[in-house]
Amino acid sequence: MPYYRITGDVPPKRHTQHRGPDDRLRYEELMGEEGFSSDSSLLYHRHIPSAVVAAEPWDLPSQELSPNHPLLPRHLRTHDLVAGDEWRERDIVTGRRLLLGNAQVRIAYAVAGRPSPLYRNAEGDECVYVESGEGVVETVFGMLPFRQGDYVVIPRATTHRWVPQGSEPVLTFIIESSSHITPARSYLSKRGQLLEHAPYCERDLHGPTEPVRAEGENVDVYVKHRGPTGAAGTRYTYAHHPFDVVGWDGCLYPYTFNIADFEPITGRIHQPPPAHQVFEGEGFVICNFVPRKVDYHPLAVPVPYYHSNVDSDEVMFYCGGNYEARKGSGIGQGSISLHPGGHAHGPQPGAVERSLGTEFFDELAVMVDTFRPLLLGEAATACEDDGYAWTWAAPLQEQDR
Repeated sequence: MPYYRITGDVPPKRHTQHRGPDDRLRYEELMGEEGFSSDSSLLYHRHIPSAVVAAEPWDLPSQELSPNHPLLPRHLRTHDLVAGDEWRERDIVTGRRLLLGNAQVRIAYAVAGRPSPLYRNAEGDECVYVESGEGVVETVFGMLPFRQGDYVVIPRATTHRWVPQGSEPVLTFIIESSSHITPARSYLSKRGQLLEHAPYCERDLHGPTEPVRAEGENVDVYVKHRGPTGAAGTRYTYAHHPFDVVGWDGCLYPYTFNIADFEPITGRIHQPPPAHQVFEGEGFVICNFVPRKVDYHPLAVPVPYYHSNVDSDEVMFYCGGNYEARKGSGIGQGSISLHPGGHAHGPQPGAVERSLGTEFFDELAVMVDTFRPLLLGEAATACEDDGYAWTWAAPLQEQDR
C-alpha cells in the first residue's frame, strides 16, 4: 500500500530492542517486497516467527490447466459448482476451484461456510471479491472484517484465515497473482498518493486496526509456493501461533475496498474499460462496472461497441444488477464470461437498439483483462454453458425472449 499505518505496540526506533512488560525481547520481522527496495512493514512477535517443528506436503486443489482450443468465448456458471448444503463443509482456501489461469494470474471461485485453515500464499498477492456473505479475515497484521462487495487485497506471504459469519454462505471470486497487486498506476502520484482524478481515495481503504494476539503451540499453516513444475503446497507446523504479533508499522498490509465506494467516471460518449480500472498486477488489470449514469450525447449508444482485444483476454464476473448488453445470452448472477483475444465480441443482438435513450445502468461486474492467453481449469469445464459461443448468431426473436 502507498501509505503508512501503525497498529499496536512498536518501539520508537526501528531495529532496536523492544521489550514487553515482562522485560522479554520482542522479535522483529521485516515483510518487504522486492528484497529491501520496496514497500515493507515491521512486525513484532512474542516468539521467534521462523520456529518450524514439522513440515509435510500439502496437496493443493487441482491446478491443472488446458488450452482454450478451439478458441471460443466461454460462459461459466459459478453457482453450479456447489450443490445443496455442501458449502457448509467448505472453506475459502481448501475449497477454491480453479476456473482460468496463466503464468501471471489465476482465477478461482469458492463458496464457504466454515473457517479456513491458516494459510499463506507465497507465490503472489491475492485479491478476493466477496460476491455475498460476511465475516472476518484474521491476519498476522490483525482483524480485517469483510462484507458483500468488498475487495480483500492480501499481500504475498501474509498468514491469514477466512472466518465466515452468519447463516448464509460466503461466495468469493478469487484473483491470485504471481506479482503484487496495486492501485492503478495512472491514479498514483510519483510518491504513491491517490490523485484527485482517481475514482477512490485512501479514506476508502480499510486496514487492520488491532492485532489478533492469539496463543497456541504446534500450529499448522498451509503454504502455497513455487514448485519445480508449478505451484506446490507445504503444511508447516510452527512452535507458536503466528498471530503473536503485539504491533506493526509500515506500508505493506492487507486491506479492503468496497465496490460501492468506487466513483464511476462517465462522459458524453461511451467510456472504454480503463475508465473503470481499480487495481493492476503484472500482466493483468482489474476493473469494475458499477451502477451509474451513462452517456449523455444526444446520439450516444450506451452499451459497449463491438471490439477485438487483440492483446488481451477479457474475463467478466457478473455479480449484481441487470447487465443490459448481455440480455438473451443466458448470463446472470454469478456468471463469468471469457472473451479471448482474437475474437470480436460485444452486445447481444438487439441490445444496441434497446439501449438507445437509456440514462442509467444498474449493473455490477468485476472484470479481469490479461495480456497473455488464459487456459481453462477443471472448474471451467464443470460449469460451462456450451451454447454461449453461438448466441450472437441466434435469431433476434430468440434473443428478446
